[in-house]
Amino acid sequence: MPPAIKIQNLSKQYRLGVVGTGTLSNDLKRWWYRVRGKEDPFLKIGETNDRGSKSESEYVWALKDINLEVNQGEVLGIIGKNGAGKSTLLKILSRVTGPTTGRIDYNGRIGSLLEVGTGFHLELTGRENIFLNGAILGMTKAEIRSKLDEIIDFSGCERYIDTPVKRYSSGMTVRLGFAVAAHLEPEILVVDEVLAVGDAEFQKKAVGKMQDVSRKEGKTVLFVSHNMASVKNLCTKGVLLENGCLKMIDAVDNVIDAYLKVQTEKVSIYCPADNTVKRIEARQVRNRIQMSLTYESPLPVKQPSFGFVIYDNYDNPITGTNPLQSGVVDFGPPRKKGRVDVTLSSPFLANGSYPVSVWFHDGNAFGSHLFKMEKCLYLKVDEMNLSQTSVNPAAVGHIIPECSWSFTGLLPENKHESDNL
Repeated sequence: MPPAIKIQNLSKQYRLGVVGTGTLSNDLKRWWYRVRGKEDPFLKIGETNDRGSKSESEYVWALKDINLEVNQGEVLGIIGKNGAGKSTLLKILSRVTGPTTGRIDYNGRIGSLLEVGTGFHLELTGRENIFLNGAILGMTKAEIRSKLDEIIDFSGCERYIDTPVKRYSSGMTVRLGFAVAAHLEPEILVVDEVLAVGDAEFQKKAVGKMQDVSRKEGKTVLFVSHNMASVKNLCTKGVLLENGCLKMIDAVDNVIDAYLKVQTEKVSIYCPADNTVKRIEARQVRNRIQMSLTYESPLPVKQPSFGFVIYDNYDNPITGTNPLQSGVVDFGPPRKKGRVDVTLSSPFLANGSYPVSVWFHDGNAFGSHLFKMEKCLYLKVDEMNLSQTSVNPAAVGHIIPECSWSFTGLLPENKHESDNL
């Protein structure tokens, strides 16, 4: 069976700043080469798209030499940091923009949901936009009508279906857009991070629908998301992009592990610049977790409340607290400078790296944060092994339970049981 999508030596280059060669004659020459299907004669060697470094070049490669095959019925998760080239790849696959070099071969129609309102005419009603998108996909009116009620019901926009889309909220727009893309029978469904716009109920329904179209209907799905839990639950295969280059293709669990390993290579000490909080540290000391926060405030802090939440790498909170929730009532005298220390004797965390979000406020003015930062440092846990063996005692999940076991022999209830002892 031929692949649903075959990508060969695909690259996309962008020029920073002014677009154009600088002269009308060269612009016409570039156009003449393009209409004949030839390579741009003014194409320059650029650099990888690393947003964190400065460069003298005015050209960057958003994608560079991508080779990839996506099989029919496969659900492919595309992950990477912001600026890695994920959305650029989907835009090229959806024919929103063309590649600089390389080619793509398709086996089937493509339905795309890249941004809120993609493919919608704002002056048309929701119903009219359903027919418009179906016509673009090559469907007849009869085929669209057969799916119309199902699309409207899935989107939850029945009350507003005959209202112009320009009056829809972003959530309503993405609901209708996804419903159209998923129900108008494209063989290939391309979905970007837009599902984050919808509410939790719709996101769950959308993920379920993508699972149905791939597993039950045999359609191909390309899914981009920063939510690793969604990628893990939905996808069977993963692709990791880094600075426009294809870093890894493998089973989705292996790709996520590689991505998270790069993400968690951070120090366990965070020092904010120009802030009340001067230093936050999280570390493992034997079978304990110790965290500390150092502050310096223009006004005395009466109740220095240092709160934190420890997450797993799929954004699920594991545990968290603050002094007030822990029942602390004695904070000592108010201080402009100070340090708050906390030791976690339980729960025992299994080996790994855990993102930590922190906040700091005066307990007398709860809700008025002096400092707040999401996932500003990582807690690295290793050798957290209570049995002092090479086997991690955490059988499932991230928490190592403290257990007391006992074994008691029972007397046989009849002669047959006694014979078998």
